[in-house]
Amino acid sequence: VFTVVLDPGHGGKDPGACGKSSYEKNIVLSVAQKVGKKLKDTYGNDIKVVYTRNSDVFIELERRARIANDAHADIFISIHTDAVDKSSVYGASTFTMGMSKESSNLEVAKRENSVMLLEDNFEERYAGFDPSSVESYIIFELMQDINMENSISLAKDIQDQLIGKKRHNRGVRQAPYWVLHRTSMPAVLVELGFISNPEEERYMKSSK
Repeated sequence: VFTVVLDPGHGGKDPGACGKSSYEKNIVLSVAQKVGKKLKDTYGNDIKVVYTRNSDVFIELERRARIANDAHADIFISIHTDAVDKSSVYGASTFTMGMSKESSNLEVAKRENSVMLLEDNFEERYAGFDPSSVESYIIFELMQDINMENSISLAKDIQDQLIGKKRHNRGVRQAPYWVLHRTSMPAVLVELGFISNPEEERYMKSSK
């Protein structure tokens, strides 16, 4: 049985990025549930789908990775929506773990990793890791990820599907996401689009 862990980002007291009429946490949960149903409808008993959350609850980053590891997952897909100050920016991207030369990628990772600040005893849980400090990410650059090749292949497949559905292609990229760093299988993080872009927010909220 092939095990897929779907990780809808944020939840509960953490709304994620906020659009004009929606929260990231609700969009990504809906998408994860639709993906899980599609997988089960297509592959039946040959596939097992595990959700890190299946309702509007807060799940710590460390626990999300632990759920995937405990399930001995074959792949891990974290689902998010992006946001920036400029409402004109749009498009979908898929990330793998890694340090990027692009400062914008690091800023996205900082924002997604900052959810750990909402957790109790986060300093102890994350061994002093500071999601806002560039220095804290340096160790990520020294890591050798044995799953990197398969993660990149998975990211390319997902990105191709998004492009095939006429989503604007922002490419396969690398960023130091904590949740990808802690998973022990090929893992990617998908930014479905920009909730800060009104047109893309409407699209992501729709059943289409």
